[in-house]
Amino acid sequence: MRLRLPRWAAVTAVLTVLAGAGTWTAVATDEAPPVRRADRALDIDGVRIDTSYFTDGSAGRRPAVLLGHGFGGSKDDVRAQAEGLARDGYAVLTWSARGFGASTGSIGLNDPAHEVEDVQKLIDWLAARPEVLLDKPGDPRVGVTGASYGGAISLLAAGHDPRVDAIAPQITYWNLADALFPNGVFKKLWAGIFFSAGSPAEGGAPGAAGAPATSTGGAAAGSCGRFTAELCSLYQRVAVSGKPDAAARALLEARSPAAVGSRIKVPALLVQGQSDSLFTLAQSDAMARTLTANGAPVAVDWIAGGHDGGDRETERVDRRVTTWFDRWLKRDTSVDTGPAFRVSRTGGVDSTDGKATLRAATADRYPGLTSGTERIALGGPPQTFTNPPGAAPPAVSAVPGLGGGLSGLSSLGVGLSLDFPGQHARFDAKPQTRTLRITGTPTVPVRVTSTAADGSAVLFAKVYDVGPDGRQQVLPAQLVTPVRVDGAKAGKNVTLTLPAIDHEVEAGHRLRLVVAATDLGYASPAVPARYTVTVQGPLAVPTAPGLATQAAGLPWWVWGLPLLGLAGAAALLLTARRKVTAPAPDPELASVPLQITGLSKKYKGGDLPQALGFARAGETPFSVRDLSFRVEQGQVLGLLGPNGAGKTTTLRMLMGLITPDEGEIRVFGQAIRPGAPVLSRVGAFVEGAGFLPHLSGRENLDLYWKATGRPAEDAHVDEALRIANLGGALERAVRTYSQGMRQRLALAQAMLGLPDLLILDEPTNGLDPPQIREMREVMIRYAAGGRTVIVSSHLLAEVEQSCTHLVVMDRGQLVQAGPVAEITGSGDTLLVTLAGEIDDALVAKIDALPGIGTATRTDGGLLVRLDGTDPTGLIGELVRLDVPLTGVGPHRRLEDAFLTLIGGAA
Repeated sequence: MRLRLPRWAAVTAVLTVLAGAGTWTAVATDEAPPVRRADRALDIDGVRIDTSYFTDGSAGRRPAVLLGHGFGGSKDDVRAQAEGLARDGYAVLTWSARGFGASTGSIGLNDPAHEVEDVQKLIDWLAARPEVLLDKPGDPRVGVTGASYGGAISLLAAGHDPRVDAIAPQITYWNLADALFPNGVFKKLWAGIFFSAGSPAEGGAPGAAGAPATSTGGAAAGSCGRFTAELCSLYQRVAVSGKPDAAARALLEARSPAAVGSRIKVPALLVQGQSDSLFTLAQSDAMARTLTANGAPVAVDWIAGGHDGGDRETERVDRRVTTWFDRWLKRDTSVDTGPAFRVSRTGGVDSTDGKATLRAATADRYPGLTSGTERIALGGPPQTFTNPPGAAPPAVSAVPGLGGGLSGLSSLGVGLSLDFPGQHARFDAKPQTRTLRITGTPTVPVRVTSTAADGSAVLFAKVYDVGPDGRQQVLPAQLVTPVRVDGAKAGKNVTLTLPAIDHEVEAGHRLRLVVAATDLGYASPAVPARYTVTVQGPLAVPTAPGLATQAAGLPWWVWGLPLLGLAGAAALLLTARRKVTAPAPDPELASVPLQITGLSKKYKGGDLPQALGFARAGETPFSVRDLSFRVEQGQVLGLLGPNGAGKTTTLRMLMGLITPDEGEIRVFGQAIRPGAPVLSRVGAFVEGAGFLPHLSGRENLDLYWKATGRPAEDAHVDEALRIANLGGALERAVRTYSQGMRQRLALAQAMLGLPDLLILDEPTNGLDPPQIREMREVMIRYAAGGRTVIVSSHLLAEVEQSCTHLVVMDRGQLVQAGPVAEITGSGDTLLVTLAGEIDDALVAKIDALPGIGTATRTDGGLLVRLDGTDPTGLIGELVRLDVPLTGVGPHRRLEDAFLTLIGGAA
């Protein structure tokens, strides 16, 4: 929902500004307040740098942000983000780097003597602006952000200029030599794209308006276009030899943030892409480790997309960058900057449109790439394979520019990879007996022997996720690790560090290590040779056990616009354009908040449900099948089930957003149809609330209620706010809210009108334990007034404490429904409390008793699982063994009951 400005808001004015004449333009946007932009060219050491300056025109000083662009782009690429930051109260300066856009000069790959010095001059310019907040004369309060090339310049600026106060680099490099020459192997495909992007278009000029590309570094020559002569020479030399030399590494390292890493001590938000074979997660890991050691506040965010495509999560990342600067530039300590570590995961497939959804896993500290290592044995004898003449045909992993984002779908079993027979070795692990989540860099020790004349070998290592049939395999994120091994004529031991990934291996799948002689993206020796690889130890797999995964939520528009959609449907009914006969009300159910009978919804994803195991080939796949249950007044009902169980589809049907294929839903006896009047008695809270950030909490609620078209006196705003317990924060702009406050505001919005039936989908996502406790109390207070709450959540312990009743679903069907105590109390595990400690020998005797499955120590006694005997028989045996028992009772948490009901499928 957006507020459109009147036409008169788009006003232009001409001002005389420092460093030359620039044109101020009021940028017409769909959001308030309007933004003014001034375009000007700054002369820096004879090079013209094209800039744009954005402010919202308000009085007073504010922090500044320098916003860089990606390689091959220009300042125009970041205009939208610049306008958003300006509306959020920043003075924003964008520029086209040397050799790009309308800027002249030669490309130096962020040369400290040129591109970095340009940024320092831009900071000088900001220091002279009357709108910019100063820490002291000549020192503006300034942050730097950007992606890829622009991300690197933010790090370099912080390392070279102490006036930089905060940075937010995105999908960028720490050491460019390591990125283009990983482990001594030339990344030829990406390097070629890199240098092609710096060449002028055919018939075009390298600078602006035909200006030649010149700089103090010398003119670029030949096919290198706008690059400096030294970079042109480097590329031509390495591209011909296929092997990086020491001089090439030294040049790129000197222009990398790693060269000044020890001097970067400002707060840093590091955003890196999982679908990225150019700048891998290992690059951001090196950043995080160095900056943390420097004492800087650091947050790490692994997004789903990257240079290889996929979802860049632009809107979410832009919001997080803004809150990062709110905290460290505006010095607003009330701002929630998000978790110390966040990784986006594919949360499954939307059952209504077949699209992949994203969810987050978070931790309060960055785990690094080797946390929680598990060791997995690999089988297979020593294997010999060939590097073919000319290194062709090459194996295929990532294909820069052609992947189309396939790497982001590897968690769904979709990908592109190819290894040719006779050109690789493979070693398989046994099938997984349980689900394994890999987060970080697996490693494995191997021995390599080469027949090459110089005893060298260039190898490409990757780990596949292999399906139960042993043939279908997926390469996570399409990533491969190259490694150059020297001196291997008589054999050499090396440890292969595989690519950093976040990937789930399902039970029944196995891991497969493949070591290949070639790869399309890299340079391999042209001379044929034979390599022998022997695995010398297990595959060490990091699992990052401290991560907490959130369930996938619904898009914001699912909750944000339902009533507008219902109003449109009602208008159609009133104008008699569409006549739909609804079933008659059932007076016997007039006091029943919800009754679902025989509800079914077919899957709308074509062949995808069979591919994902939701249905066998030839069967009609159902997202929800023959679901029936009833909810009474005053209940807090928990809707539980693993991903893909049909919970979200059920809630959408309940809210009238999608129509069932079979069965019916009745709310207070009224059948649910789009536009049904009884929906006014239903309130909904869904993850991802889309509040207008510049409006206060109260203004957001007022705007939402007005959109429903219902009388203001029916909103009961004060009652909803009292239950949500927002306090004085209600009058503050929403952009200053913490995650917990946003959740409570969304809950207050759902409670407007005090609906008799309140639906909450993952209401505790992103909340810390105290906030979760507050949300629990809100739900209990709301139901205590005689209303009904339905909550879908993956936090089983929280559901156990807040819900009175449960509905458990699996694969679209009802598994069990009833009171929480009834479901959790029917287990076969008993807690035996003891008067004192017993020794291990006695525990072993109990474990060996007939009819006993297991006996294990726990806090306060023993957990005994029955397997044939009953509690009375157990007590008799314990007395016979002189066990000092003080009590025996059922012991089953909701988690135990849940896993039992769904067969451990969660």
